[in-house]
Amino acid sequence: MNQFAKHSFLAAFVVALGLGAVTAQAQTVVNRPYLIDARNEIARNNFGECWRTGYWTPAAAAADPAGCTCDRDIIPREVCEKAPAVAPAPAPAPVAAPQPPKPVSEKKTISADALFDFDKAVLRPEGKQKLDGLAAEAKNLNLEVIIAVGHTDRIGSAPYNQKLSERRAAAVKTYLVEKGIDPNRVYTEGKGKTKPVTGDTCKGNKKTKALIQCLQPDRRVEIEMIGTTK
Repeated sequence: MNQFAKHSFLAAFVVALGLGAVTAQAQTVVNRPYLIDARNEIARNNFGECWRTGYWTPAAAAADPAGCTCDRDIIPREVCEKAPAVAPAPAPAPVAAPQPPKPVSEKKTISADALFDFDKAVLRPEGKQKLDGLAAEAKNLNLEVIIAVGHTDRIGSAPYNQKLSERRAAAVKTYLVEKGIDPNRVYTEGKGKTKPVTGDTCKGNKKTKALIQCLQPDRRVEIEMIGTTK
């Protein structure tokens, strides 16, 4: 499971930067279409969207207990009227059972401009230094998953920005793997220019220096790292 595909097919650091077998506390439960986090709940991104796995299809979503919660808009009404909205709560652990390690979930947003030159997907030396810090933090955890999501500004076409966001997320993964992170624990996804954070504050569409500077917050890589303390 190397990549989270685009939302149109599959759905799954920004610093002011932007995991197949996974551990039992954040795993893809036998062919489930959604990623399960350390709390045995469906993992969600910063926008509240469920992280899809490589097993996701409309049919798999309709058959999954969490399908009507995550993808109700594409599942037939009759399915969601019969199916439970969420997966049943896990049975409580015996009182005498030892407590599991405390889950750690850390989200970072790294400016793409801190990682790459404008309109590029090759890591800058400064960007590598920022990722070195992230890799060091990961090695201090019982790492379960790192999710890297690339974003762009609105300048340029949607197909071009989609590919650019994917290449930037992939560059982050490649570097983290070079630093010793298990490639099966790093998921990547590109959102293109679909999730801007600048709203309507930046006026115009011409690629001027002022517009590029104004749209800088949109050019980002969002990274979520999930694990347990050692």
